[in-house]
Amino acid sequence: MIRAEKELDKEQPANAATQKNFVKGLLRWNETGNQRPMPWKGEKNPYKIWLSEIMLQQTRVEQGVHYYQRFVDAFPTVQHLAHAPEQQVFKLWEGLGYYSRCKNLIATAQYITQNLNGVFPNTYEALLNLRGIGPYTAAAIGSFAYNLPYAVLDGNVFRVLSRIFDIETPIDTTEGKKLFAALAQQLLPKHKACTYNQAIMDFGATVCKPVPECAHCFFNQQCAAYLHNKQLLLPVKSKQLQVKERWFHYVVLQCQNEVALHQRTGRDIWPNLYEPLLIEAPEALPKQIVLLELEKAYGITPNGYAVISAAAHATQRLTHQYIHFSFFHLSLKEKMDMPGFDWVAVKEIAQYPFPKTLQEFMSKNLL
Repeated sequence: MIRAEKELDKEQPANAATQKNFVKGLLRWNETGNQRPMPWKGEKNPYKIWLSEIMLQQTRVEQGVHYYQRFVDAFPTVQHLAHAPEQQVFKLWEGLGYYSRCKNLIATAQYITQNLNGVFPNTYEALLNLRGIGPYTAAAIGSFAYNLPYAVLDGNVFRVLSRIFDIETPIDTTEGKKLFAALAQQLLPKHKACTYNQAIMDFGATVCKPVPECAHCFFNQQCAAYLHNKQLLLPVKSKQLQVKERWFHYVVLQCQNEVALHQRTGRDIWPNLYEPLLIEAPEALPKQIVLLELEKAYGITPNGYAVISAAAHATQRLTHQYIHFSFFHLSLKEKMDMPGFDWVAVKEIAQYPFPKTLQEFMSKNLL
């Protein structure tokens, strides 16, 4: 069992044959058994590879494919993306989540266009210096576009390596990250980096899945986890995900054919997206309390509005947060000055990017 990076060298004689057989078998499987279709597979354009890799961070391929195709159609080059209005970019990203990725996407496109003459860097170090690009993404772009000899290390690769070599070192620790990075790089066939990296990720996504299909695995007679019935125990994580609960009470203020909206800023969830007036509380609030808070904070009294609908509820699960929504739709008798808000015509709301649950409510009740 491999416990630490230094043990790679110590156990090298025992593991050399297994490592060699795995790499050889994986490349053979890639040629004969890898049927995973993706529109960017085999792509050499670093811009399109970059788009796909950023979109697939924390996103299922099945969902990311549609966004990728929409982005490539709307912004065929990095220059098109750099010059696009931010609102248009965020609208296309709407529903994909992790909106800081979109913000980084825009910033990096602008940097490459303005400072690098629209040409993507072709070295690992230069790629790593771009905003929003870490070691995995730099290795992916570098190997797929330029066949640079850098191993990718994503969730699929962590899972495959931990099972094949029976590694119990937690993947979310410094020790574990160093160990897996060293092993991944050691396995990489330097002149076939592009093919190997794509193959091991595809293998993890289609065969060595969280619930693996070991009967269809080309390596099941040599896989340490399979031989010891430990497939479902690996990889190991040291930390349990802590989920925070939040209660968002939205008050949609409408005056005739206009709605008050503002853009979210700061480092909280959904940066740069739009929303109506928000009253956040540590628990669910009844209608009377929400309307009382509205009067206290904004001076909007019951005499100034009619209730169109109230207490519509929804929930949305994010990676680290569980959001409880309630919606109150009010019709103001007169449009009032709302600092930080813009009055937007209902017919134009479809052009604004919203968080998923908000978009669903707004489209159902306003559009």
